[in-house]
Amino acid sequence: MKVEIQNHVDHLPSISGVTVPSTHDPHLLDETCLMLSNLLAKGGRMASKTPMTCDGAEKESMALSEIDRELSITVITEADTEDVLDLLKRFFFKDEPLNTYIQLGECKELENYCTKSLGEKSSFKAVNGRGEIVGVILNGTIMKPQPGDDPSPKLADKCEHPKFKKIMAMMDHVDEQFDIFELYPEIDRFLDCKIISVDTRYRGMGIAGMLTDRTLEYASRNGIKLMHVLCSSHYSARVMEKMDFGEVYRMEYADYRVNGEQVFDPEKPHVALRILTKRLD
Repeated sequence: MKVEIQNHVDHLPSISGVTVPSTHDPHLLDETCLMLSNLLAKGGRMASKTPMTCDGAEKESMALSEIDRELSITVITEADTEDVLDLLKRFFFKDEPLNTYIQLGECKELENYCTKSLGEKSSFKAVNGRGEIVGVILNGTIMKPQPGDDPSPKLADKCEHPKFKKIMAMMDHVDEQFDIFELYPEIDRFLDCKIISVDTRYRGMGIAGMLTDRTLEYASRNGIKLMHVLCSSHYSARVMEKMDFGEVYRMEYADYRVNGEQVFDPEKPHVALRILTKRLD
């Protein structure tokens, strides 16, 4: 299953132990993906302390001065669950294109989905020098069904949250239309990247790329030959394409209809749900 990726940073090469410089891409200033409008209004431990009397340039300068650029990438454990959810609630849950469109709000089922694979130790976090999680990539291994296995239950059938159920129903539709094991009959499993989320103040530092690189290393070490990403966001797909992932499936949101009605119509440029993959052999 894939609720998918919220990502709003460009990919830069990972350099272990070296401070990564910040860059600014004006094309990434989309409200949904970057949440720039909330940059200085966020509460919580990592919120900017910039006085409201400062002009925009001063606010940005002071906010950037609080960023700790000494980053490390480490494995997520179940002990990190609450900190991971805190990051996701501040960014992914409310600003991923589909979540934004349906105004998802509080959703325990999404929380459970995000954290259910942490025990695999295949997910990774970006941590600054103060020990704060500023980015995550959440992954899970999907095994090839074997003859005689019972059919997998529909995701929407066991979903009680009415808005989240709409997303799950679309994922069920995608699963009916596209079988990755038919496209890659020689593989017996793949690593599914479910979510990438990065603190907006750390955008442009290559964190998404570093997290993906570490995931690819994990897959290679564990004999996994394919990485799979379902992207609901135009920007997350662009990041993965820069890392040599190729599109294997695409569905325009305008083409997904229930009882003749279009279900999702997020703001442009988020016009399609896409699946991208990368072979590791």
